[in-house]
This record gives sequence, structure tokens and C-alpha cells, in this order.
Amino acid sequence: MHIGSIELDNHLFVAPMAGVTDRPFRMLCRQLGAGYAVSEMVTSQPHLYASLKTSRRANHEGEPGPISVQIAGTEAAMMAEAARYNIERGAQIIDINMGCPAKKVCNAWAGSALMQNEPLAIEIAEAVVKACLPFGVPVTLKMRTGWSSDNKNAPVLAKAFESVGIQMLTVHGRTREQGYKGQAEYATVTAVKQAVRIPVVANGDINSSEKAAQVLQITGADAVMVGRAAQGRPWIFREIAHYLATGEHLAAPQTLQVRQWLLDHLLEHYSLYGEHTGVRSARKHIGWYIKGIAGQDSLRTRINAEQDCQQQWQAVADFLEDLARTQPVWPMAQATASTEPVADDEAACGSCSNHTAN
Repeated sequence: MHIGSIELDNHLFVAPMAGVTDRPFRMLCRQLGAGYAVSEMVTSQPHLYASLKTSRRANHEGEPGPISVQIAGTEAAMMAEAARYNIERGAQIIDINMGCPAKKVCNAWAGSALMQNEPLAIEIAEAVVKACLPFGVPVTLKMRTGWSSDNKNAPVLAKAFESVGIQMLTVHGRTREQGYKGQAEYATVTAVKQAVRIPVVANGDINSSEKAAQVLQITGADAVMVGRAAQGRPWIFREIAHYLATGEHLAAPQTLQVRQWLLDHLLEHYSLYGEHTGVRSARKHIGWYIKGIAGQDSLRTRINAEQDCQQQWQAVADFLEDLARTQPVWPMAQATASTEPVADDEAACGSCSNHTAN
């Protein structure tokens, strides 16, 4: 599969999730089978470029390509400048956020709120494409099925976006009105795929190998994007890849292997965020990994009390080493839970302490 002239490893994508898909998480998902990962959304407001949050999100040191950065905003000229800013810092693909339904974003008429203003949405897409053209950087766009159940305008917008040069579209199977409630529908995704010639990616409630296969078959989409189902289970991408290739389920990983993945993930996380922020922001990742495992409450209490990264890391290391003695194969609690409908893509940003794209 290609985005413009860029060839991807496969058609399994990591969704952009504010507060989750930072560089360490993206790199781990890529290591475990994802062919493509989109960054957390970055603000288009220039006065926030120097903020610590934006500088971290624009840090791509050691990250394998293609490096895709999602930008958010409401002004065409500002979005164009944001695209150039991120290209100068290593972005090889620019993704426009018109899919986020969070109130903090939509109240500013960004994210999926732009779908209610079709002329502005198209103006932004065209401006960003023009800004990226001299650099040879393709532009993609992520949106919802529409603003509401009575206004599912994704197919109409898809044609317009294609006409101004957008080179790939991702569609989350919910409206802005739904937020993260209910279940994703794929009829609109199918309609988008039939309306355009550029690649279309299906997103929403893709939380198992079977669901990924089903959505690809139903929609005819070129790829699937996984969000919340990858939290605490980043190996879901290799599970899906194996199932699509063989029709069989991949055996659960060894507990000691998961232990190593998580410990390496934590070291990269601490390195990016530093001691003070790293020990705190790592808690959610650890919690996702151990969800449903016996003894999780005691470990949560300990890691939440730790103020030192090394001590937090050691607590996790000891816990999983002990777990491996009694359960050498990773417990299936996560895999079982993941078959329940979840609102993926940016849904995690709803649980993030700060949803703003800065």
C-alpha cells in the first residue's frame, strides 16, 4: 500500500490518540506489526510551538519512517504553516484532524466540527496540500461519517478532498454527535471507498483479528486503523497480521516477552518525558497492560505512589517476573476483553488529562 509515493509495510495502522501515541508507543507498535503510525495531534497555533508538550510531540529522534504528524486547527493559513513547521522537523506525511469529537476541540470549531462547515474544511485541505507540495510531502485526512445521523456528509467531502489533492482518507464509523457512544457503522465507510480512487482506511471498534478481517471485507477499505484496542496490547497488530495471512489465531505471547516489551517501553517513555512527568504519565500505560490480571490492584497502588522512575520500573519488573512463574503464557484477560466494542481512534484523548493539541 502507498500514500503518495511512500510505500507502507502493511495495511495495519495505529490511530492518533492524544496522550497515548507518543514516540515510544508508536515505535513499539511498529515493532510489533503495525505498518504505519500517526502522531498525537499537534496544534497549528504558532505561539504554542515552543511549549514543552508540542516540542515532545514534534520529537521524532530514532523513529522509523514514514513519520506522520497530525495537525489540528481552524484557519487555512495557520494550518498550512503548521504543516511546513512539522515538515522542517521531520514529518514525511501530514495528516489533517477532522475526526476528533472532543468538546474542547469542537467548541473551537476544530476536529470533526469542521465537517459542519464544508467550504472551510475544503479550504483547509487545499491550503495544506499546497503548502506540502514543494516538499513532496503527501497529505492525508481523518474524519467521521458526518456531523450527525441526519448529516453524514463524509462521501461528499471525500470527493472534494480528493479533488484538492488529499492522498488518503481515514473514516471513523461514528458521527460527531455520537462521540464515543454506540457502535461504529461501516456503510458510510463503504460509501466513501466507492466515491474516491485514493486509499481509504476504516476506523472504529476494530478490536480483534476477526473484526479487522470483517471490516476489510465489508467496506473494501485499503487498511484498518486500531486505537484503544492497542493500549496495553500493542501486539494486536501482529495478531491481526497473522490472522489475515493464515486464518488462524496467533498464540498468546510469553509473559516474559510481554515483560520485556513493557520494560523497554517504560525506559523509552522516561527518556522522553523525564523523571517528574515520566513517572506519572507511565501509570496509564502500565495500568492498561495489567488490566484484568490477578494482583493488579496492589501493583497499581505501588506504581501510583512511586515518584522515582527506577523504582517504578523495578516494581513492574518484579511483578511480571513473579507472574511468569505461575503464568508463563500471558493471561488472556485482555484478549477476551478486547472483543467488547470500544471506541477507538482518538477516543483515548477523552481520558487524557489535557486534550488540547499543544
